[in-house]
Parts: sequence; C-alpha cells; structure tokens
Amino acid sequence: MLKTEILNAPLLSALATLGHTDTVVIADCGLPLPVDATVVDLALVRGRLGFEEVLKVLTENLEIEASTLASEASGGPVEQWVAGYGLDPRYISHEQLKAELPQAKLIVRTGETTAYANIILHCGVAF
Repeated sequence: MLKTEILNAPLLSALATLGHTDTVVIADCGLPLPVDATVVDLALVRGRLGFEEVLKVLTENLEIEASTLASEASGGPVEQWVAGYGLDPRYISHEQLKAELPQAKLIVRTGETTAYANIILHCGVAF
C-alpha cells in the first residue's frame, strides 16, 4: 500500500504521470473545460471540495516551479490562499488562462464557487 495521503485513485494515477514543465490546473466548478482534457473531478457539491483544500494537497505532493493566476484574482481570497502556500504567481487575464487549458496535462475540478478560483501549476523537478 502506498504511503500517501491521496486516496483518490484517478488523481493519484494522473499525478504519477507528471514530469518537468507539465501543467496542472486547479479549476473552480464553473470553469469551462476542454473536451479532450484529462479531468479528475473532485467536486461533490458547491463549495466541496474547495480550491484551498486541493491546493494544499497538491503543493504538498508536487514539485512546483511556477504558478499562474488570472489577474482578476488579484487582491482577493484566491491570491491570499495561493500566497499562503508560498507560491508567487505570474498573472494573465482570465481569458488567457482559459486559452491555456488545452495544454494542461491534468485539470482537477473542485466544487469551489469563489470567483476566479483557478490556478495553473507548473511542475518542477525534485532532483
């Protein structure tokens, strides 16, 4: 049995395929997702699982070299949550963020309803 806190098999499987420079998106429940994307849907009901809960788990289990937020999230709770996990994101427009979704190796959909609660995590290398 693996020694990890992650119990969701599809999420764990998708995380195991990530390499340096791959991107992972944490998405709120309203973000339009590309048809062909690999999506692990963790949304249960509105508000659960939330963005911050998923961000915590992913930052503890991934090597992250950069992150990207929508500039519309600046000054709000999403920016505060992200800063709380030591991430210093670059900012692009929400429209640009949506345009980058097809390049994501993995999208994790949450039940989050806070506006602009979406982030692109850029995988680093742990060695």
